[in-house]
Amino acid sequence: MKPISISLSPNVERDDVSLSLGLLFQPWKWKEGKEIKQIEEEVRKYIGVKYAVSFNSGRSSLMAILSALGVEKGGEVLLQAFTCNAAANPIIWAGLVPIYVDCDKDSFNIDGNDLERKIGPNSRVLMVQHTFGLPADMDEIRAICERHRLILIEDCAHSLGAEYRGQKVGTFGKAGFFSFGRDKIISSVWGGVVVTNDDKIAREVIGFRDGIKYPSLLWIKKQLLHPILMNYIVLPLYNILDLGKIFLVLSQWLGLLSKAVHKKEKKGKNPGFFPEKMPNALAILAINQFKKLSRFNTHRKELADYYSKELKNTSFETPVDSPERKNVFLRYTVKHKNAHEIIYQAWHRQNILVGDWYTNPVIPSDTNLESVKYTLGSCQTVERLSKTTLNLPTHINISKNDAQRIVDFLVKIDRDLVID
Repeated sequence: MKPISISLSPNVERDDVSLSLGLLFQPWKWKEGKEIKQIEEEVRKYIGVKYAVSFNSGRSSLMAILSALGVEKGGEVLLQAFTCNAAANPIIWAGLVPIYVDCDKDSFNIDGNDLERKIGPNSRVLMVQHTFGLPADMDEIRAICERHRLILIEDCAHSLGAEYRGQKVGTFGKAGFFSFGRDKIISSVWGGVVVTNDDKIAREVIGFRDGIKYPSLLWIKKQLLHPILMNYIVLPLYNILDLGKIFLVLSQWLGLLSKAVHKKEKKGKNPGFFPEKMPNALAILAINQFKKLSRFNTHRKELADYYSKELKNTSFETPVDSPERKNVFLRYTVKHKNAHEIIYQAWHRQNILVGDWYTNPVIPSDTNLESVKYTLGSCQTVERLSKTTLNLPTHINISKNDAQRIVDFLVKIDRDLVID
C-alpha cells in the first residue's frame, strides 16, 4: 500500500513541482525579485493589516518581532508548551527567557489559569499559539494581557486563514507571524511573514530585515530540490524496500536536502541561517501556493468533518468545535489512551504515518529539553497529551479514499484494543 504521510512535502502538487524545476535553471531569480513584495502584499491584504514583511522562516520572523519590541535581556516571554523548539529558540537567541505555560486538554491552546499563575515580575511578552489551526480564546488572552501589561504577539505558524469571532488570527496582538514551512497550511519549503498594524513595530521589523542578508545560493538550491526529489523519488519509492527513506536520509546527510529542524536547534543553538531574508525563488513558490489557499482550507475542513463523523462512536476523542472559531485544521488531532501503540501499528501495518506532532512537550522528540529551558513536570496536561494524542493528515494530497483507509484502520484497532 502507498504510504500516507503528514509531513513529507504534503501540499505540493504537480504545478508546484514544475515551478521548482523551472526555477532550478533560472538562478538569476533566486535572491532578489519583484515576487518578494508580491507575496507580502498578498498576505497583507488577506489578513487585513497595514504591514507584512517577509523572511526566510517563521523563526526569523519571530526574531524580528522580538528585536522590534526592544525587551531588555533577561525579560520573560510566556509561551505554551506542546510546541516546537522553533518557537522557543528565537526567544533564547534574543537573550530572553521562555516560560512555558500548560495547555487546555480540549482545545490544545494555552491554559488561562496556568498562564495567570506563571506571570511574574519579569514577564514582558505573551506569545499565543493557535495550535493545529484551532484559534485560542482571544477574549480571555487579551484580558489577561491588559491586566498584567503584557505585550501580546501571535504564533500563527499553524493557522493561516483561521478566525476568532470573525477576525483573522494574527490581528489581535502587537504583531503576529506566519510560517510557509514544508508542512504548514501553504508551503514554500521555508518562509515566513510578520504582520502588524503598529507603525513603530513595522519600522523596526523592516529595518531588521534590511540589515540581514539573503540565504546562500546553495541553501536556496536545496529548497528548490525538495519538492522535486520528494515527488519523483522519495514518495514513489518510500515503501519499496525502504528505498525512498534511504534516499531521503542520504540526501540530507550529503547536504542535497535540508531538514525541517537542524540538529543544532535541538540543543538550543542557532545553525547560522536565522535570521535571513525571504529569497525571491521561495516567494515565487509561496505565491503559487497562496492562490490555492481557499481550496486547501476547504479540503481540510471537509476531511475534518469526515473524521469527526466516522470516529463518533469510538474511543477516540475528537476536537471540540465552537461557533466563535473558524478552524483550519492543519492537522486533525484526536486523543486515545493507546495513542502511541496506534501510531506504531498504523505505520508498521498500514504504511500510515500519523502522530508526529506532539509526542513531547517540545518537539522534535529528540530535542534537549534542558537546552530549550523546559522543566519536566511544569506542564502536566501537556505531558499527558503528548502520550495520548495522534494527528490525522488533512492536506490536499489526502484523498477521500485515503481518509477512509485511515478511518477503517482506526475503527478496527480501537475495537481490537477494547476487546483485548
